Amino acid sequence: MTDQPRDAHDDMAEAILAGDRRTLSRAITLVESGRADHRARAEALLDRLAPAGRQALRIGLSGTPGVGKSTFIEAFGGLVTAQGLRVAVLAVDPSSARSGGSILGDKTRMERLARDPRAFIRPSPSQAQLGGVARRTREAVALCEAAGFDVVLIETVGVGQSETMVATMTDLFVLLLAPAGGDELQGVKRGIMEMADLILVNKADGDLKAAATRTTADYAGALRLLRKRPQDPPGFPKALPVSALELAGLQTAWEEMCKLADWRRAEGHWAATRASQARDWFEEEVRAGLLARIARDPAIRARLDALGAAVAAGTAAPSRAAAEVLAALD
Repeated sequence: MTDQPRDAHDDMAEAILAGDRRTLSRAITLVESGRADHRARAEALLDRLAPAGRQALRIGLSGTPGVGKSTFIEAFGGLVTAQGLRVAVLAVDPSSARSGGSILGDKTRMERLARDPRAFIRPSPSQAQLGGVARRTREAVALCEAAGFDVVLIETVGVGQSETMVATMTDLFVLLLAPAGGDELQGVKRGIMEMADLILVNKADGDLKAAATRTTADYAGALRLLRKRPQDPPGFPKALPVSALELAGLQTAWEEMCKLADWRRAEGHWAATRASQARDWFEEEVRAGLLARIARDPAIRARLDALGAAVAAGTAAPSRAAAEVLAALD
């Protein structure tokens, strides 16, 4: 029996499994591409990497504007790498709705962490994708896991109701907030509060330290009123004060993350959640594929445009028009 010939996907897969950062960057660029030939190559690459079965601790991080997410990530990432672990940061930057462009400035804001040999920072444009994450964030996470990173930190675009999507692709969801009064507590959406595993009140230093302590107590009280989740041990979710500037509370926050992750592994929640997330990923790809098929088929596209015009004119009900488009796929 002869060996199968090697191809570029084998070479790229081997380089990623060996932890080659340059190849990892190229692979993420490949999976983020919308070109059909690049998608085929990306799918082949991910298929080759899947049998490795490597897993990292996936942490989703969301926060209000100005809360200091980049400062926190740099300080927190440095703490984790100092313990001998490798950290990958996937920072999703908002894309312009008009031009589609992004600033992608997170890497420049984390200059110290970017120089850490145990850290890898990859900014990606959201490309108008809802949920605070990029279209191919899940695939980028899979590539970082295959490259041997111990922790993958996903920084979302910002805080909002749609930011809960990051919780469907991570093991832990951390909400970073700033010291404030009751108005801030009212402004945080209940949905994202219900998804959070940890609420970290940043800037607990200097003149804001007392306010941070009060805010932490307010959020701790609010969390106690939420419905108990089966994937939470006693005491979770919880709120903690931290200072990324003074590196205060970060070790405690990391220990709480590890404690929660270990409990979920032991109780079987980790494996069940990962399986559910994989199924969600599959179904999302199917939905996206159907939309792409509609866009490519001239006849279906023309029918879609005609029905869309009828809906806009008020001569057709949206539900009935949608049913006709779907029927055309049969």
